[in-house]
Parts: sequence; C-alpha cells; structure tokens
Amino acid sequence: MQGVLSGFLVIAVVIGVGYVIGRRGNLGAQGSEVLTKLAFHVASPALLFTTLARADLSVVFSGRLLVTALSTAAVAGVFVAVGVARGWGVGRTTIGALCSSYVNSGNLGIPIAVYVLGDASLVAPVLLFQLVGVTPVALTVLDLSTAGEKLPLWRRLLTPLRNPIALGSLTGVAVSAAGVEIPGPVWDPVQLIGNMAVPAVLLAFGISLRGSSLPLRGGDRGAVLLAVGLKAVGQPLTAWALAVGVFGPARGAPAGRGGDLGAPGRPEPLHLREQLRRRRTPGPRDHPGLDGALGPGPGGGGGGAGVIRSR
Repeated sequence: MQGVLSGFLVIAVVIGVGYVIGRRGNLGAQGSEVLTKLAFHVASPALLFTTLARADLSVVFSGRLLVTALSTAAVAGVFVAVGVARGWGVGRTTIGALCSSYVNSGNLGIPIAVYVLGDASLVAPVLLFQLVGVTPVALTVLDLSTAGEKLPLWRRLLTPLRNPIALGSLTGVAVSAAGVEIPGPVWDPVQLIGNMAVPAVLLAFGISLRGSSLPLRGGDRGAVLLAVGLKAVGQPLTAWALAVGVFGPARGAPAGRGGDLGAPGRPEPLHLREQLRRRRTPGPRDHPGLDGALGPGPGGGGGGAGVIRSR
C-alpha cells in the first residue's frame, strides 16, 4: 500500500511542477503541445520498445488481455444500450462508448504502470488491444454511419500502423519473440530517449490544467456523467471482478489489472469525432457534450472527448 501511495505521490508532484510551469509561462503558449508531441512521437515509443523487447511475452499476453477486452466490451455495451434507448444516434453513441471505455494507456497509463504497478509492460495488452482491435472497428462504424467520402478498407485496417506508440510496442514484441539481442550502442540511446516519456507527459498534463474550463457546462450532462461514471468506476470494478473472480492470479490476471483501466481516456476518440464532424454535411444544431470526459487532448489541453456534434 505504501508503494502505491508513493507512486501516486511522485506522479502528483511532477504534475504539480507542470502546473506551476504553466502558470509562470516558462515554456510559452505551446509548451504543453510540444511536450505531448515529444512523448507521443519519440519518447513513449522508445520506452515501450525497450520494455517489451526484454519482457516475458507469456506474462504480457496472458489473462490480462482477456480482462482488458471483456471489461472494455462491458462498459462500452452499457453506453451503447443507453444511447440506443435514448436515441442518441450511431455516431454520437459510438464516440460516447469510446469515452466510456478507451483508456489513456499511452500517456497517463505509462506513468501509473511505472511508478504504481512497477512495470511499464503492463500497459501493452491494453494499448495494443485498443489500437489494433477497437480503433479500426470504431472508425469503420463511424465511416459507415456518415454521409460523404468513405475511407478505403485498407486505410481503416492500417490505422494502428500510423500510431508511433503502437509501432514501438509491436516492434518490441517482435524483437522479444525473435530473441534478438540488441547491441549496447544501439540500445542505450533508445533507452535514454525512452526515459523522457514519463516526465514529459506528466509535465504536459500539469501545464494543461492551467486555464482548463470546468466540466458539465454543456447540454449533455447525462451523457457526460454516464461516460465518466463508466470510465472512472465501472471499468476498473469490472476488470477487478474479472481478474479476481473469473481468471484469478494463477491465470495471469492479477487483481491490480483494474488500476490502469481507471486512467482517463486517450485522445483517439477526439480524432475519430473530428473525422466524423468533417465528413458530415452542415446541419441546424450542435450539441456540446462529453467535453472533458477523456482528460487532456492531443495537444495537452482541453477535454479529449471534445464536442459530439449530432447533425
């Protein structure tokens, strides 16, 4: 318990330093965005590569992957059921389901895995399942539900390969599976770059808190509360129940599995929502909602869910 509290304290202190930097303006107006892009495109892929390249894949891809998949499906299914009952529409319900179940395994998930759970490889099943499995399916649903230009099937299937964190993870898995030993002169600089990932994302998160708007100011408070409740409470409890009651530690799904699933959501639903908005024809009404349900967006500020536009 002391180790868990110590890990969260480390994270909170670095976020606090980022907030002070944001208030003082030490890194300028684009500081949070630069740090976020540095972590996303360079440092986090390097960290996950070095972690997975020497990880035991039988432990990484064990019962944890099933717990991730089942808990994601459970909470997303609840939001979809409510969305169908309330008549929210396919696009809006899909984005809301992502807000309820999509985990920030790449940004906040990595620091939590490192400092609280003690192993960065624990985020790999969550991250790969979301990028390889969930994102192409969600993109296809949104694409088929909207008017306008449709994305080719090959572009939907290759979506994960355009994500640098996914590429770093998959490359690390491939190196570990092949048993390749990387020379020190190659390994050391990659490891050094990867060490930037955790402080960069935490500082960016702290900076983004400066000037952030208060949540629940839009017209979709019910959808916001449902998404946040499922994300912050429903999914971690579901994962914990599956890990303890169904799979058990002996089958590679420790009770701590629910910890990183309680992290705020990732920016991918924001990107998908933007694609949905751009391909729709203009209409008479915009419905602001779910803003802030995902935590910081891709630039480090604002809510990741953004505005769900129902037109």
